[in-house]
Formats: sequence, structure tokens, C-alpha cells
Amino acid sequence: MKPLNLLILLGFLAGMVWVIALSEESVRSIQASYYRIIAPFVKGGSQLELKANAFLKEVEYSKDLEERLHRTELEFGRLGAIEGQLRELERENNELNAALDFKRRTEFTVTAARVIRRQPSTWWKTIEIDRGAMSGIARQVPVLASGGLAGKVDRVTPGRDESSVILLTDESCQVSVQVEGTPEVGIVSGQRGQIGEAPLLRLRYLSKDAPIRPGMKVVTTGRGGLFHPKILVGMIESFEPGAFDGEALVKPSVDFQNLSIVFVTSAPDNTSHEKSKEDE
Repeated sequence: MKPLNLLILLGFLAGMVWVIALSEESVRSIQASYYRIIAPFVKGGSQLELKANAFLKEVEYSKDLEERLHRTELEFGRLGAIEGQLRELERENNELNAALDFKRRTEFTVTAARVIRRQPSTWWKTIEIDRGAMSGIARQVPVLASGGLAGKVDRVTPGRDESSVILLTDESCQVSVQVEGTPEVGIVSGQRGQIGEAPLLRLRYLSKDAPIRPGMKVVTTGRGGLFHPKILVGMIESFEPGAFDGEALVKPSVDFQNLSIVFVTSAPDNTSHEKSKEDE
């Protein structure tokens, strides 16, 4: 036997003899010392295991929350889209109800038309509507909207049931009007270069000392044979007397910013109008 193996064997035998020779009290003392030494490691390992388990549960809960949040966002987006559609349907329904109510109340024979095109560069000048020659629409006839006078038909598109309308807010659309409750008569038209959501009309050729106050109604006179008489145009916003005549700003009675449905009228009956003037 090699010397090293012999020494190991002798050491093992000596250790066995020493363990056997120990008393029960000594063995318990050694065990207690052993447990005291390893106790911190066992406790630390147990806490580490608890923390690891808690972290895994938190990660799992976070993933669940993330999935729930994603589902909630999708549902919220779907409900938002439905709400937008309902609002659009409500807006269209209100427009149609207002149009039907206006058509019932108006004394003229009218054809309802929807605005189908409107260019930003000519927003206050012209609109395109979905009624034309195929619907019996002619040029140079008045166009109304909920509220009052909107303009006149300028062009009927050949081969298509469409027309172009000059709006009252265009400076080239000039209308003979009267300030209701006064003898004052003038010409109203749009103003060049207007921007914003509430364009004003320019009323010229009034008396310089005209008794005009803000809030007075402005209506068509029927002169010229193009526009029917007594159509509401707007309300006086302000009046400015001049050296020779007066001028006023008029707030239109039609909401030109949100114009979507209009009513094309037939040409005025000039004969009946002249007769009514003679009766006066």
C-alpha cells in the first residue's frame, strides 16, 4: 500500500474512533454549532426563493394587466368609431329634419339639393350641388338654405345633374334689399378677402341719416326680377353714416360655414310681383 493511502486510511479510522468515543452531549453541541453556521444561509435562501416567487407572480400579473389594457384600448377604439358614426348620423338626421321643416314652411316651389363640392380657395364664393338640368334646374334662379337666401344658380353642368351656385357671400352676387321697418333700400353683397367662420355682408347706398340699428332684419325687395321679395338675408350688425350715404354690415341669416343642403327655387313670377306693387 502506498504511504499516502495508508495515511488517509489511518486518518479515517482515527476520525471514526473519535466520533464513536464522543459523548451524546458533545455530538449535540457539534450539531448545534453546525446548524448555527448554516442557519443564515438557509434563511437567506428561503427569503430569496420567496422574493423570486413574488417577482414571477408580479411578472405574470403585469402580463395579464398588459393584455387586459390592450383589449380595453381596442374596445375603446371600436366604441369611439361607433360613436363617431352615430354622431355623423345624428348630424345628417338633424340636417334632413331641418331641410324638411324648411321645405314645409317655405311658400316657394323648391327642389332640395345637397352640396357635393366646395373648394377652400373659393369657400365663400361658390358651391357645387347635385341637381341640374335633369332635375329641371335653370340658370339665374334663387337658391335658399335653412335661414334665408343663400345665392343663385350660376352654371348648369352639361350632361350631368349638377350645378354651380354663386353664394351671397361672393362680392359679385348683388341683391336689392330693404331694412325691415324702414323705407331704406340698398344693395347687399359679399366682401372681398373675407376669412373666418362668420363672413359679413356689405349693405351700401343707404341714407346717411338712416334710422338703422343693430338687430334689424334685412330682406329682399324683389326688384330686378331675379330674387323673390321678402326673403330674409340677415340682420344689421352695424351702421356707418357717410358724407353722402350710409353703409351697414349685415350678418347673414344662413350658416355659410356649414352649408350642406340648399333649395333651388323656380324663377319669380314677375307679373304677380308687379301686380302686388300696384296694389300697394
